[in-house]
Amino acid sequence: MASFLYRLGLGAARRPVAVVVAWVLILGTVAGAMLSFQRPLTNEFELPDSEFAQVLDELGEQIPEVAGGTGTVVLHSEGGFTPAQRRAIDATMAHWRTLPHVTGTVDPFETQRQLDQGSADLAEGEAQLLDGRRTFDRGARHLAQLRWLIGEGERDIARLQRTDPDNATLPSRIDGQAELDATLAAGERKLDRARTRLEDGQQKYSDAAALRGLGDGIRLVSKDGTTALVQIRFDESMQEISPDDLALVPAAGEQLAGADVEVDYGQELVFVTQVGGIGELIGVAVAAAVLLVMLGSFVMAGLPLAIAFAGVGASLMGAMALTQWLDIQQMAPVLGAMLGLAVGIDYALFIVNRHRRQLADVVRDGAQTTREEIRHSIGLATGTAGTAVVVAGATVIIALAALLVSGIPTLIQMGLLAAATVTVTVLVALTLTPALLSLAGGRAVPRKAARAASLGEPHHDGWPEKWVDAVTRRAPAAIVAVVIVMGALAVPALSLRLGLPDGGSESRDSTAFRAYERVADAFGTGANGPILVSASVESPIARSDLVAEEARIGTEIAAVEGVRDVLPIGVSEDRRTVAFQVVSQEGPSAEQTVALVHELRGPVSDELAGAGVDLGVTGQAVANIEVSERLAGALPLYVALVIGLSLVLLMIVFRSVLVPVLATAGFLLSVVASFGVIVAVYQWGWLGGVFDVHSPGAVFSFMPTLLIGILFGLAMDYQMFLVSGMRESYVHGQDARQAVRSGFASGARVVAAAALIMVAVFSGFVFSHMTMARPIGLGLAVGVLLDAFLIRMTLTPAVMSLLGDKIWWMPVWLDRLLPHLDVEGSALVDKQRPPRREAEQREDVLV
Repeated sequence: MASFLYRLGLGAARRPVAVVVAWVLILGTVAGAMLSFQRPLTNEFELPDSEFAQVLDELGEQIPEVAGGTGTVVLHSEGGFTPAQRRAIDATMAHWRTLPHVTGTVDPFETQRQLDQGSADLAEGEAQLLDGRRTFDRGARHLAQLRWLIGEGERDIARLQRTDPDNATLPSRIDGQAELDATLAAGERKLDRARTRLEDGQQKYSDAAALRGLGDGIRLVSKDGTTALVQIRFDESMQEISPDDLALVPAAGEQLAGADVEVDYGQELVFVTQVGGIGELIGVAVAAAVLLVMLGSFVMAGLPLAIAFAGVGASLMGAMALTQWLDIQQMAPVLGAMLGLAVGIDYALFIVNRHRRQLADVVRDGAQTTREEIRHSIGLATGTAGTAVVVAGATVIIALAALLVSGIPTLIQMGLLAAATVTVTVLVALTLTPALLSLAGGRAVPRKAARAASLGEPHHDGWPEKWVDAVTRRAPAAIVAVVIVMGALAVPALSLRLGLPDGGSESRDSTAFRAYERVADAFGTGANGPILVSASVESPIARSDLVAEEARIGTEIAAVEGVRDVLPIGVSEDRRTVAFQVVSQEGPSAEQTVALVHELRGPVSDELAGAGVDLGVTGQAVANIEVSERLAGALPLYVALVIGLSLVLLMIVFRSVLVPVLATAGFLLSVVASFGVIVAVYQWGWLGGVFDVHSPGAVFSFMPTLLIGILFGLAMDYQMFLVSGMRESYVHGQDARQAVRSGFASGARVVAAAALIMVAVFSGFVFSHMTMARPIGLGLAVGVLLDAFLIRMTLTPAVMSLLGDKIWWMPVWLDRLLPHLDVEGSALVDKQRPPRREAEQREDVLV
């Protein structure tokens, strides 16, 4: 590989203009394709064979009006809504009903009137029931008196029949007694009917009262009359609707500003998909500053940035062009940009640094740098550092492509797009970097080296030599200190809880956050993410029994801890399926809500199944929970696959068994430590004011998988660029401990700069407009910082120094079995100096 890359780099250096023009044409082509074919990104999280999707599909068939997506618009008016404001709201709702995918709107004022009227009707029904009870009691008392009279008459007749059977009044008394008996019988039949009606009325009232009591807290207009919720119903789920179509809702709502109505929109209606905010720009600026300090010139500092932007631009513009045929998730380009910028700068920097070190060696040897010398150095840098770039890029690509095992299309798409970005960036680094270095010519020679050579000063690597000397001399103490620090940072990770961000996680100045807060204040936190429950039975429910059945099922649901309100919202035409809206006491991503969903899906569902009721649970909150649990379940297999494949790759590269094991163990320490920091900030709320975390909660569920994949690849980058130098020194004759020192001294400066650049780039995403990108940005920034400076630059040299030659042990049979990549550039030893003609030495002197 080293020889091939040497020829590739040398060819690009000899034809730099052609290479630059080729990449400009490629960028222009993909830019044109993007402008011609680009479609909006999607926010859909697809989860195959998910229970919530299956329930939603079944509800869509049975009760279509409750199965589509629902967007919430929060209206607010200090002092209450005036008639003029109500008219403006009516006109806006009419406009919303004309928008694509909108099937209707729920008028909050009319619905609240109906809810209030339902309470009034219930109270009136109770009064009527009391009146009926009083009437029934009067009738019962009247019949009791009649029975007493009949009894007295019967006793009188019996006495006369014994004492005076010939009494002339006896026949009339017997006839009168018969009439009274008939009257009593009729009265009793009437009273029985009244009793039946009263009992039926009492039961219906009890059922209605119970049902009303279950959802008594549900409102669409706040009690003080200042806040109202408009629900906009769509024909598809919110994730399936184009962001451009959803953006029409806020656009139409702008007319309410003229009526002095404050309008905010739920998170499901507004999406932030762009990158390039102030945080990201600051990150790139810091990276540029690090490059300038390290490389000492604007030309050299700009070169890695140009490589990074070319790689990211080509891959992301190509991806946006593919949106004509593929639905690309909104998070995928953010991840690609985040990773592409970081590795693009780093990969170019490694090649540039190798080239500059070689030129510095030439200058220190007293030779002059001719054009052919520079071209040869570029080829040599591409063959050696470029091999490390290929292996490092392959490690990142493996880690990202391994997301295929998750079985989650959205995650697979993110991984493949990021892997494609890294692939393109590696290609750009291996071809465009040599071309640009060739155009830079003698300006790539380090000024310090040239000045030191002119003054005859000896060469020193500076702080890397001092650091590795201190670490290797006190190796046991260094190892213990690193493990203690990483372990302490990892402690919060024990309480890691996953979920998808809700409106409470958005930035304070966003409309989604204001909507979330107003809903929570006026209607309760749980109203931000109601749960949809379906209850199906085998036989149709009789119309007269519908309320009683709804009350019975609703009571079972309401008994679950964490449920605040239960409201029936629809019945299928065949009356075999009833839909309920369940409002939890806490927010959609709260731990209690997660437990509530599990209770509904488990014990409650099992209990109702015994009574012939099939219970289904769905809704956005449920979808978030199921997505998070599916991701957590796929994580162990993913980690095992990534580590297994990478161990094999690293054994091929370093011809050692222990070096890959050490690299992987260090990576695991970095991962759990970065998880701990994320939990402390985003779940516990530590330093919330610094990181704009005003509503701590569950950590973004995609974070562990993405962070593990990306951080593993980047950690192996540092392992490659640092330990490959040690391997090169060892192969070229140095003893194991001296090889650790010399290899560290040659690579530590560039690894430190690369790490600082990545920390700067990732830190820029900590304050991104996209809530989902923030924990990933922080986790990667912290992970890179810890992995580079504590694991690769402290723990690794300390352990390798302690083990000595043992660190490079590999069984003979395994060494024969594994292919040889020549990452240390053994095949290029004979190319340390280019063949130089006498004429070139006389005429082609550049410096």
